[in-house]
Amino acid sequence: MENLQIPLIQQANLKGKVVLVRVDHNVVKNGVIHDPYRIDATIGTLFHIISKGGKIILMTHVGRPKDKKTGEINISEKTSIQAIVDYIQQKLHITLKVPEFYIHEKQGYLGIETSVNHLIRELKEGLIDGIYLPNTRWFSGEEGKDEEVDRFADQLAGLADVFINDAFGSWQAHASTVHVSKYLPSYAGFLMQKEIANLERIYHPENPFLAVVAGSKFDTKIDSLFALLEKADYLVLGGVIYNAYLCAKYNFTIKGIEEEDMQHALEFVEFSKQYSNKIIELPYIVESDTMEGKFDGQYRVRNVLEIKPGTSLNYVLDIAKESFLKDNVVNVFHQAKTIFVNAVMGYTPHFNEGTIALDELIDSNVDAIKLYGGGDTMQELKRLLPGLYISALDSPNYYIFTGGGAVLKAIEKGATTGLAPVKALITAGKELRIK
Repeated sequence: MENLQIPLIQQANLKGKVVLVRVDHNVVKNGVIHDPYRIDATIGTLFHIISKGGKIILMTHVGRPKDKKTGEINISEKTSIQAIVDYIQQKLHITLKVPEFYIHEKQGYLGIETSVNHLIRELKEGLIDGIYLPNTRWFSGEEGKDEEVDRFADQLAGLADVFINDAFGSWQAHASTVHVSKYLPSYAGFLMQKEIANLERIYHPENPFLAVVAGSKFDTKIDSLFALLEKADYLVLGGVIYNAYLCAKYNFTIKGIEEEDMQHALEFVEFSKQYSNKIIELPYIVESDTMEGKFDGQYRVRNVLEIKPGTSLNYVLDIAKESFLKDNVVNVFHQAKTIFVNAVMGYTPHFNEGTIALDELIDSNVDAIKLYGGGDTMQELKRLLPGLYISALDSPNYYIFTGGGAVLKAIEKGATTGLAPVKALITAGKELRIK
């Protein structure tokens, strides 16, 4: 961490300071928390700030309230932070207050209003324990451009004395993750530090290094797949990514594969020819006549190697468990010293066989370092194998990242410093040292 020259929360003077903390508490769907892991992972940072005499103002994004086509921002309970506030208050026995601002039709909040000042006064006087700002994406400046984003970042900075970024999973260059660092002394929280340290285990893995990646869209992951194919000793694919890869390589069609995915798959297959021994194909796939559920008589196991070119398949919604019993597959998983997983193999919630078989095979390699990407990968591990999930949280051989997308982006960039929020902290650290 010191080599990266990132200013750390341990180095900050927090006594009597109002501390603005960017977290990644994006765990709410339709007003309900499905897994509090990402909240719990930041509690060490919050405890440290309070124990050093700091006063906390928290902020996170939740969901995507902004319509990308129209630019309209929809403020609703579905993307509210209230469930997060309730959870933290119950867990830590503290009082948090959420400021309210004027809603401009279709534009969300235009900025921080002076009405927040009375809450900051209560915070400084010890009448409340913290403030939690509304969803950062409810503010038009969060994902704004040029002057708009800087103006909002300046307003955020005006609330506090110090900025702590503990939101590794929020890698996008938004006002609350990057631009606020221009206006306040800025430091990395403990979770941010831990995530970066574990990324180093991917950048400098103990070999053989096995990567398992699945996804519903090729375009969001193709650049990180190129990087992993070069870096890893072996690569296993799943989901729509694997379906498109099979279609491109073996010249058959699978229902539901979009043209854009096929174009990316053809590009990937061509690129992978120089690394053909690295891709470990899973031969047994599950074809289904419908996406509505897993119904008797409406799904079947197909062997990829027996499907003739030109064949048209229905939806392929899972990897059959037989794939994970093949000797060459088992050997690769058992011999691996480092395993990175960002993968749900089946179409949830009905097609679970492939994900269960994958996670159980990974766990059977007791010596390997197992690094799990966050998001759906983490949630499905918890849903399907709760005992394994609980033991993984306490195992030194497992690490579960809070942000799978951030990990893939960091792999694509080739270094943690390629992530905009980390780069912003380094820049802020240089300015602190100059002063």
